[in-house]
Formats: sequence, structure tokens, C-alpha cells
Amino acid sequence: MTLLKEDPQALEEAHAAGPPYPEADFLFLTDLLTEHELNQYQAARAFFQREVRPIAVDYWNRAEFPFELLPKLAAQQLSGLSTSNHLLSGLIQMEFTRADTSISTFFGVHHELFATAIHELGSDWQRRTLLPNVLALRKIGAFALTEPAHGSDISREMETTAERDGDAWVLNGTKRWIGNGSFADYVLVWAKDKADGEIKGFVVEKERAGFHAETIINKTSARIVQNANITLTDVRIPFANWLPGTKSFRDTNTLLRNSRIWVSWQAVGQQFATFDVARSYALERHQFGKPIASYQLIQSQLAQIMANATMSLSLMIQMSRLQESGRLTMDQAALAKASCTERMRESVALGRSILGGNGISTDFEMAKIFADAEAIYSYEGSHEINTLIVGRAITGISAFI
Repeated sequence: MTLLKEDPQALEEAHAAGPPYPEADFLFLTDLLTEHELNQYQAARAFFQREVRPIAVDYWNRAEFPFELLPKLAAQQLSGLSTSNHLLSGLIQMEFTRADTSISTFFGVHHELFATAIHELGSDWQRRTLLPNVLALRKIGAFALTEPAHGSDISREMETTAERDGDAWVLNGTKRWIGNGSFADYVLVWAKDKADGEIKGFVVEKERAGFHAETIINKTSARIVQNANITLTDVRIPFANWLPGTKSFRDTNTLLRNSRIWVSWQAVGQQFATFDVARSYALERHQFGKPIASYQLIQSQLAQIMANATMSLSLMIQMSRLQESGRLTMDQAALAKASCTERMRESVALGRSILGGNGISTDFEMAKIFADAEAIYSYEGSHEINTLIVGRAITGISAFI
């Protein structure tokens, strides 16, 4: 800044070049990546902006899923990044959501929950037979935990049951809000074993007799994701479909902790999506003969969106460090989810306000971003429950158990 003050020509050239942070990396946080990692990050971002964002509003309006995107998405070879570099994986998840929340959620359910569960908790046979097609997106996975009457209390009140019958398991129960559930080839169903009362995971193929999935309609958020109500009526599966690494609900802790981190990265991406649309609109929209970006109130709102997004991103970078070191706990994941989604809610509201009346039309994209934020705010542990997990950690007293 001193150089610019002392050099009027440099100051004039800087203004002519435009603002230096159109991509919102205000603190140059991508400098933390190696050159190879940065190339991967930029390639993924370019793909999302080129192939995902342009089609998202149309599919969102129609509440349909773009199956033709799957081969292109598979070609990006995004699966497996989270196990090699948590920061790079998180930034890519952020950029995926920056392009569209729904399709990002589809991939997160498929990879972060289903594929990761098979990899970490499955048998050698399951890894050998299921993962190749799943990682190549030739087969789609879903993760069925939530039930119609049980969400936050699912670990204690699960009603879906599994009963051993010779060399088979028989499953009965209902699941709700299951992402990808209406078209998934494999659904990882969590059920209470009648023999020991413990919750275990079972792979159920969609063609099994007694398995029925019905798409949930009339959603106002994440409309591209095909959530389903699933009914299991005496569904028989081979004994080998049980994930042997799931002997109790405690075995899901790593999956659920890491999925909270994934959703926290989504909350960051949602804020940068807001910034992109609001900044562009503010520069293009003219009122009283000037772009609205020239007015103090609009600049204040854009600055707050930038602050919220950047603070959230900084927090998530520390979360990735904790993942790398093996020190990440559910308490920290809950703090990330609660904090980032709270900042996200403020950011999308500010972005919608900047667009005025146009902010409630998906024609200007912001309405989709604003609505999708509500799904992020609620799934993978509601804001309230995550806040109470943090409260328990800092006081030693549980407010909900």
C-alpha cells in the first residue's frame, strides 16, 4: 500500500486493472498447496464451473438429476482424494458446492459415505466386488440412516431391524431423506440386530424383493438430489452383505465425523457461490446512474460475505490439519459444522438482499443458492445438535442425553 500511495501512476494502473480478488481468495490460502496440488485444484474448479454450474439451475427447477454428467464426473477421478490430502480434498469439495450444492451432495453421499464405508468397514470381498464400479460411478451408492421418526436420536431409537436367518439377514423398517435413494444401485442400510441390539450396516441391492424407494417431492432445497423414503419389508440379503466392520453404532463415528467436515466444506463453498453471484450482480446492476457496487451499503454487505467466507475457510484449513495429524474429534467437527453453517446463513441472506427482487428468482441463480443453504444447515447433524455437542465438550455436561 505504501508503494501505491507514493506512486500515482501505479495507483491508476491498479484501479484500471480492476479488483485483485475476483475469485475471493482474499488471504491467498491456496498458496498452501504445492504446485501439483494447485494444478489439481484448478482443474477441478474449471470442470465444475464449465460442466456443473451452467446446467444446475435448469435441473434444479425441474427437480431432476443430470445422469449424462456422470461419465464426465467419473473422468475427473475425484474419488480417493480425501485419503491422500485432506486440504486438497476439502478445497475441491468447496469448489464443487460453489458450482452447485445438489450435485456436490450427490457425490458426497455416494463417495464420502457409501464408498468410504465399504473401504473402511467392509470385507475384502465387498471391497473387491463393489468398489471398482462405485469409484468409477458405474454403480451408485446411498447411505440409509435417518428414519421418519428419528434423526438426532437415531443411535438410541432406531426402529429398522435386521434378523439373522441361516445364511441370510432379513431387514424390516423405513428410512427417510435418503440421498440418491431413488436410483442408487446399492443402499447401505443401518439396522438394529435383533440378537444383540447393536446397530450394524448392510448393503441392500435395489432389486431385492421387499425393497421399495419413493422419491420425496415438493422440496424447496437441494432439488437435484433425489432423496427417497425407503421401505424394507422382509428384505432378504446374503449374510456376506453385512459390513463386518460394523459391530455397533460406535463404528460409524469416523464416517459421521468426517461427513460433518465434508458438509462444513460445503458451507464454505456456498458462501463463495454467494460472493460470486452477488459481486457480479453488484458490478453490473445500475441504479441512479451508477453500479450498485459503488454504494456503501452494498460494499458493506459484500465485505461481510467475504469476511464470513474467509473466516469459515480458515477454520476448515485447521480442520484439515487436524485430520492429517489424526487428532480430529467429533467435538471439533461439530464446531466446524455449527460455525460454518451459521456464517453461511448470514452470507446467503446478504447475497439475496443485494439482488433485491431478482434474488427470489432462480433466473439469477441466487434464489437457488439461498434455498440450498437450508439443506446444508440441517443435514449431517442439525445446527442445534452440533452446538450442544460443543457445549458438552466445553462444560462436561450433556444437555441432550
